[in-house]
Amino acid sequence: MNLSDFLNSINHKKNNLFQENEEFAEKSYLPYIVNRCLSYFPDTILHANLMNMNSGLPKRMQYEYYLNSIRKNKRFSKTHKNEMTDEMSVVMKHFSISRSKAREIIPLLKTEFLDELKDIYLKNH
Repeated sequence: MNLSDFLNSINHKKNNLFQENEEFAEKSYLPYIVNRCLSYFPDTILHANLMNMNSGLPKRMQYEYYLNSIRKNKRFSKTHKNEMTDEMSVVMKHFSISRSKAREIIPLLKTEFLDELKDIYLKNH
């Protein structure tokens, strides 16, 4: 079982995954992530907030609360992905750093230096 299985069962299938395989469901259910996913929608945000306030409850109780409280509906949200710019890719290559570090460093670099890096790395591709 993965996150989408839990979200599908809560949102529209309404089958209890804990009854099907309790041990595996207990290990793979991630309350924080489920709360976060359900907080994106106006009709489930208050439920997610309530579960955040009661995060000490057992996983099965949190899951069954969602399963029995949330109205059946198909809910989909796009995941937010940060776009990769040319500046980020060349800074990552040049300094051998992660995307988040490159995002921090770019404002500190001079535009002339960034232009030189682009010339070096983007001409090779």
